[in-house]
Amino acid sequence: MEYQSTRGGVSGVSASEAIVRGLAPDSGLYVPQSFPQADLQAWKGLSYPQLADKVVGSFLTDYDPAFLAQATAATYGDAFAGKAGHVEKVRDGLYALELWHGPTCAFKDYALQLMPKLLLQGKKNLNRTETTRILVATSGDTGKAALAGYAGLEGIEISVFYPNAGTSEIQRLQMATQQGDNVHVYAVDGNFDDAQTGVKKVFADADVAAALEKRGIRLSSANSINWGRLVPQIVYYFYTCFRLAEKGAMAWGEPVDFCVPTGNFGDILAGYYAKRMGLPVGRLVCASNENNVLTDFIRTGTYDARREFHKTASPSMDILISSNLERLLYHVSGSTEKVASWMKDLSTQGHYTVDAQTLAAIQESFACGCADDEQGAKEIRDRFEQDGYLCDTHTAVAFRVAEDCRSTAPMVVLSTASPFKFPRDVLRALGAEAPESDFDSMQALTAKTGCAAPAALSSLRDLPVRFTEVIAPAAIREAALR
Repeated sequence: MEYQSTRGGVSGVSASEAIVRGLAPDSGLYVPQSFPQADLQAWKGLSYPQLADKVVGSFLTDYDPAFLAQATAATYGDAFAGKAGHVEKVRDGLYALELWHGPTCAFKDYALQLMPKLLLQGKKNLNRTETTRILVATSGDTGKAALAGYAGLEGIEISVFYPNAGTSEIQRLQMATQQGDNVHVYAVDGNFDDAQTGVKKVFADADVAAALEKRGIRLSSANSINWGRLVPQIVYYFYTCFRLAEKGAMAWGEPVDFCVPTGNFGDILAGYYAKRMGLPVGRLVCASNENNVLTDFIRTGTYDARREFHKTASPSMDILISSNLERLLYHVSGSTEKVASWMKDLSTQGHYTVDAQTLAAIQESFACGCADDEQGAKEIRDRFEQDGYLCDTHTAVAFRVAEDCRSTAPMVVLSTASPFKFPRDVLRALGAEAPESDFDSMQALTAKTGCAAPAALSSLRDLPVRFTEVIAPAAIREAALR
């Protein structure tokens, strides 16, 4: 299996090279040049680690199969407390794929517990011995998951950039208290797009690369622009369909719809890849909050980031520049020239419009919708009062959008984070007073719902804060060179 850039500047790249580099030299994203086809009958009875081995291995063909088997077994065992790929029935026809049972209580753990192993092995495959400096822009959850995955690894340094006052307090503390001599965390005076744009500029800066190379350092990424982030996320779409068929939710081979709360389009794109591999995925519903640039694009074919940025109760989706959409544009248009032109228009003008054929191809697989904070809060309250199901603010957006996009197929909402990451907002949605302290709010949420806060979150209260520096977006370059 070989990879190429979405913008046409490079092709014939191995999986190891794509993962170690992160971003292609022409600033495009690496994509597979073909899609392996799944053996659904052979895979349907596998455990989660075994299935991960099959799915990941079908894309990472230059990796030793014995290594992948060991890595997936080690990743998806104890760290997920036996709940890797856990599907919870909410009510008839509606399910929650709970992806927050990992060590940092967010879906990013599925990729970022495995990806460090893939990066280190990729370097070995390529006989690379330099230090890898990883730059991460995060809207909340990726930062902690990446820090937890890479902390303490030899030959790795990681710097995380998050929007100052743009995450929940729990998300901030997860990053600011991270231990490890090889980790650095910066608050960026701006929003996520400012952080993400700043990181991308560093990757495209030849002077930065040359200066670091003299010191034996090369850059890489742990954001979902890196192929190593996306491929592990394909697995849980397969696992969910297999388990629903096993439970009789639908007949074997019948489609399943998925509703995904997403801002950077990576989590939902993994579902598209599963579909391209032969999994009977029905509709992939893209759920947005008030920053609904993806909703407008899927409906009209015009991507316009020239709009007001909203800080919402679902901060991990507060994004206007959706990086992984570039990959989908390449797959449905088949044209690197078109993708390069659209991305240039986005960079220089803030918007672009795809042709009718490309839009039609997108709408064949994707539906969309959006919900504001008020609608999300109502969904938290309704799901708890009507179904006894407690969800976070991001999952609530997806539940709300899913209702408008239901078909006769089972609908699976991807539950992307623990509700205890956002305890004050969840408490208020349930009609309760929310204490100023997130930790007091956790206790109040437990008292009201009977649900226990994950120890990984409640224990943050007693950890020392290590990182408090706030920098301007322009200073990301300087931080990358430190």
